[in-house]
Amino acid sequence: MIDLPNSELSTLIDEWIKSERDRKILKRRLIDGVCYEPLAEEFGLSVRQTKNVVYKSEERLFKHLK
Repeated sequence: MIDLPNSELSTLIDEWIKSERDRKILKRRLIDGVCYEPLAEEFGLSVRQTKNVVYKSEERLFKHLK
């Protein structure tokens, strides 16, 4: 996890994550702290798909933070 204020993290997610669905999922995971199972249910995905979205989005985001 990264140590940024939620508002700054939200801005970075908006800037670097192009898919609206992926932005929403990543914000719910990183900012709201929602676990994978409830996220999967909320977005109509499997837990595996949800983890993949979070992993790939985090990878893209963190690449720009280095």
